[in-house]
Amino acid sequence: MKILMIAPQPFFEPRGTPISVYQRVNALSKLGHEVDLVTYHLGSSPDIPNVNIHRTLPVPFINQIKIGPSWVKPILDLLVFLKALFMLFRRRYDVIHTHEEAAFFAYFLSPLFQVPHLYDMHSSLPRQLESFGVGNFWPLKQIFTFLESAVIRSSEAIITIDNELAGIVKEINPNAKHINIENTAVSFNTGFGVENSLPSAAEIRQELKLDGRMAVVYTGTFERYQGLDLVVKSVEQVKDKHPNVMYVMVGGKPHQVDELKDIVAEKKLEQWIHFTGIVSPEEALVYLDAADILLSSRINGTSVPLKVYSYMHAAKPIIATNLEAHTQVFNPSMSVLVDPTIEGLAEGVLSYLDNPEKMTMMARRAKDYANEFYSTASYIKRVGNIYEMLQTPYYLSKKGAMGGLEF
Repeated sequence: MKILMIAPQPFFEPRGTPISVYQRVNALSKLGHEVDLVTYHLGSSPDIPNVNIHRTLPVPFINQIKIGPSWVKPILDLLVFLKALFMLFRRRYDVIHTHEEAAFFAYFLSPLFQVPHLYDMHSSLPRQLESFGVGNFWPLKQIFTFLESAVIRSSEAIITIDNELAGIVKEINPNAKHINIENTAVSFNTGFGVENSLPSAAEIRQELKLDGRMAVVYTGTFERYQGLDLVVKSVEQVKDKHPNVMYVMVGGKPHQVDELKDIVAEKKLEQWIHFTGIVSPEEALVYLDAADILLSSRINGTSVPLKVYSYMHAAKPIIATNLEAHTQVFNPSMSVLVDPTIEGLAEGVLSYLDNPEKMTMMARRAKDYANEFYSTASYIKRVGNIYEMLQTPYYLSKKGAMGGLEF
């Protein structure tokens, strides 16, 4: 199949949705499909067979974009829409596959060009507005609520990534062709030769002087909803009982790291916390191998963090905050679930450090569960299943795909 995929994100960057987009196109490539990916001018270009990246024109004053809503998003999204429109005029596609707000574009483009629309729903956009503090602007939230509902009703097929989003789809459109495809462990073959120059886990431990120390590793973004200020403050309680602990914080833009370093300096915790700064996605995986304990400290939100699947496959004991974002995947038999507080995060680490046998047991259970439910083979199979649903040729005779609006 010839697929037009629209991803209004910086692709590729090592963060949530861009990683999911990478996994989708990689799976489609392995299934033998041809993908034209329309995306922002920002990001690197991984080498994936049968995948062609088509970028928007560069905007000189936009060199990066933060996670969540921002004033630059409408500018970049308009350019993505125009690029997608241009591509549809040039070539005949079998499917329009959209991510996030690009689904709103396909609400118009799909019936106009008579191409079925597959909506890849990574989050509920109205709820995302609330998570990022702009949900109180009533008109904007109502517009997003209306558009999300319209897209779910009109899409030929829908992918969700967790049970909460699946519930939203079923409530709005019980008859939707829908499949829940949880993410899987992150693995990369970017074609840049990065893999050949990576340090080993042993080299990282040696560089950080972790011999005889217990490494508690966090990987991911440093946005405020990740609760890393609480993690830093919790170290004070942990190191008093286990002075051989070392927290390794992987990721973070310079200004975000500096904010946390101010807390570290204030509490004189330099000996127990190390910041790596941003590393490549491949190197972040090596840090998982170098860890003794893995930490996911999110303090709000309901979407499952993509890193949890890599955590499980790493076969290391996991601590996660007791939020829906984590409990959709984790249960108390495979991870320690804690309150999203300073005390809770400290108690979670101490529960492992005080009981090494528990660490081994929980790590094994998490790995076994991931092998059974979140394998790469299972992921690719489910991507293939949703595309099989789209091969029914009835769409071209369908009118009013936009809830009664005809062209």
